[in-house]
Formats: sequence, C-alpha cells, structure tokens
Amino acid sequence: MRYSSQVKPISYLKANAAEVLTNLAERREPLVITQNGEAKAVLQDVASFEETQETLALLKILALGNQDVAAGKTKCAAEIVARLRAKRPTA
Repeated sequence: MRYSSQVKPISYLKANAAEVLTNLAERREPLVITQNGEAKAVLQDVASFEETQETLALLKILALGNQDVAAGKTKCAAEIVARLRAKRPTA
C-alpha cells in the first residue's frame, strides 16, 4: 500500500472531518495527516485498528514462544499427553 496517495494537511481534516471519517471506513486505508508539511499523525478506521492490535498481540505471543524455545523452556507433546492421562480419573 502506498501511503503517499493518502496524505492530507490538517486543514483538510478540519474542514472535511465527516467526509474523512466516511472515507476511512469505506476504503479501510490509513490517512497521513501533515502539519506544516511534515507528517504528524495517521488516522485509520476502528475495524482496521482492532485488526492491527490483534495481529500485534499474536506476533507478541509468537515472539514469546520463540524466546521459550531458544531458552530450552519446552517439553515434547508426548510427555505432556502422558502426564495429562496419568492425572485423568479412571471410570
């Protein structure tokens, strides 16, 4: 995605806030807001923001898992299954 096509000055946002919000929801593309010609903020619709946050959370879980593997903090699946079966009450 090219952000350069979605760049607007803050004055545009002030004058067209309702239109900007509608476009964000429809296009689901972030909008870069500039102030004095410099990028200052990025706006995005709520659904995209939530998806981004979920993706970041999953990536964090993967990174933590990789750290555990690197540190040797793992057990083989067969060992875990055997322990669970040993704790299961018999009928």
